Amino acid sequence: MDDFAIQTLLREISTDDLKLALRGASEEVKEKFFRNMSKRAADLIKEELEMMGPVRVTEVEKAQQNIIKTAKKLEQEGKIILSRGEEELV
Repeated sequence: MDDFAIQTLLREISTDDLKLALRGASEEVKEKFFRNMSKRAADLIKEELEMMGPVRVTEVEKAQQNIIKTAKKLEQEGKIILSRGEEELV
């Protein structure tokens, strides 16, 4: 996803889903989301992630699925474009 799509998605998802989803995400994915937030919001979420206790994998996966559903809905509404693999946009 490009930065515009991430920013649009961030406006649509809950902070709780974001925190849980990022808990199980790679550092690369986390940084992509943090780069598209205000520094204050990113710092707050980073702090909350550090303080968060153990979380069930099923909770993390559910939050990630909620975000994916929201992204697909935004794509259907024409608000964002999701790239698929090696597909190129012209």
